[in-house]
Amino acid sequence: MTPEKLVRPEILALKAYHVAPAEGMVKLDAMENPYPLPEKTRRELADVLARLDLNRYPDPSAPKLRALIARKMGVPTGMEVMLGNGSDDLIQIVTLALAKPGAVMMYPGPTFVMYAMNATFFGLRAVAAGLREDFSLDAQAFIRAVTEHNPALVYIAYPNNPTGVLYPEAEVLKIIEACPGLVVLDEAYHVFAQKTFMPQLERFPNLVVMRTVSKLGLAGIRLGYLAARPQWVEQFNKVRQVYNVNVLTQAAATFMLERLDVLEEQAARIRVERDVLGKALRALPGVTVFPSQANFFLIRVRDADRTFEALKRQGVLVRNLNSSALSNCLRVTVGTPEENRILVNALREALQ
Repeated sequence: MTPEKLVRPEILALKAYHVAPAEGMVKLDAMENPYPLPEKTRRELADVLARLDLNRYPDPSAPKLRALIARKMGVPTGMEVMLGNGSDDLIQIVTLALAKPGAVMMYPGPTFVMYAMNATFFGLRAVAAGLREDFSLDAQAFIRAVTEHNPALVYIAYPNNPTGVLYPEAEVLKIIEACPGLVVLDEAYHVFAQKTFMPQLERFPNLVVMRTVSKLGLAGIRLGYLAARPQWVEQFNKVRQVYNVNVLTQAAATFMLERLDVLEEQAARIRVERDVLGKALRALPGVTVFPSQANFFLIRVRDADRTFEALKRQGVLVRNLNSSALSNCLRVTVGTPEENRILVNALREALQ
């Protein structure tokens, strides 16, 4: 017996999410914070982690960490916080909970590939709509598609990945108001956009705000969180793996969120470097740079495949997104000033 005879056809047709090997490269492909923690903070964190009882299961509800997140991240009173093994875990949980037979998931696309992949995993029909050629949001087109498809679930990345575009707040509000189902605002890059829908949770009963601490500089601990009305979280918890957030992650996140200023200072440096890098990229001939309020840029070049390989040969790793929806596009993360200098010089060479 072979997998082809037993695995669902739609799973056989998928390609697994690819993470490129990056050893020895200037790694600018995954939207990571390029700055390590200060040495003193690292030593203090190591001491905290060394005292954990690794022979015991983690607290499955993590009440202290959830309360800390609610306080630090401005979650409105009366809303519940749920934790996940990164926001990928939360996307899976929410999608699974709403995966009735025949249900539709919608999103402005192109966007984060895991929305559509999870729709496939759980049998929802995925519909992308509402983005113009410049990747700006056409809210009226999206609302027309909502009327046609009646989605149970809508994901909106705010700002969007992989384009970096931050949609106008008024347009997103129109979509939330028009949607008959649940709307998830994925704010993975909120610290760079300095915009959030968190206060709108009190206004809209069908709204969920989802985030991750990965882009803050804690990608290695894999922690995501969402905030929503208690009745939604009650249902999500039914499909959440009981021990989905381990003790090391809970302790590290608690330690660092009590020192949030360290991470926010790094994010401020990245925002400054984003402006510098954007100007440098726009000065390169043959490069189109799309506006970004995240910690990366989507750029279009004459030949993305050739340019990607030329950058790799120079030791620079970016994300090649070349496809029908993202023709000749690359995504480059904002790095340190030195990493950005290396990227721009390598890209200038690669484009020749």
